[in-house]
Amino acid sequence: MYSSIKEEAYHCNMQLPKLGLVLFTFGNVSVSDRDKSVFAIKPSGVPYEELSPNDMVIVDFDGRIIEGNLRPSSDTKTHAVLYKHWDGIGGITHTHSTYATAWAQSQRDIPIFGTTHADHLTTDIPCAPPMEDDRIAGNYEYETGIQILDHFKNHNLDYKEVEMMLVGNHAPFAWGKTGLKSVYNSAVSRASGKNGFSHRTD
Repeated sequence: MYSSIKEEAYHCNMQLPKLGLVLFTFGNVSVSDRDKSVFAIKPSGVPYEELSPNDMVIVDFDGRIIEGNLRPSSDTKTHAVLYKHWDGIGGITHTHSTYATAWAQSQRDIPIFGTTHADHLTTDIPCAPPMEDDRIAGNYEYETGIQILDHFKNHNLDYKEVEMMLVGNHAPFAWGKTGLKSVYNSAVSRASGKNGFSHRTD
């Protein structure tokens, strides 16, 4: 019933180490089936070289496990929040890629310093502020999704036009109409962060 999105999610997750977007198991891709209101996501803590399509966990848009024997990614509730509120996305990628994650610690947007960035966006890559302590102490992964939604709403950003962002003191998230498009956007955000570092003058 879910074999198609499991296969796609597996393929997308396998791109992360190939593209140098992850260290160890610190990253995940999910792929949604809008008709069934579910998504497939990488299981938590499983090395990429040990993954198979059948390992992908099926979760609904409220973060409840529908199918799978493994524990889904710790970021599952963040993915669920975004799918539930942004109906135009079919895939989400979260990594801790070196350059984009370093920028997230600076709590600053990534300005358009490089051509890769300018080819894909007409705005800075946004960086949401660090989460408040009371939200961190609560349901952190769920609150991360709300943090992303709030930042886009408060800054009048369109998720269909800006398909990547940083979460302050955390790391990048990217999304797109498909899982592969979200992986592509994740790689673009990494490259933009690298270009930003090489062009900084302050």
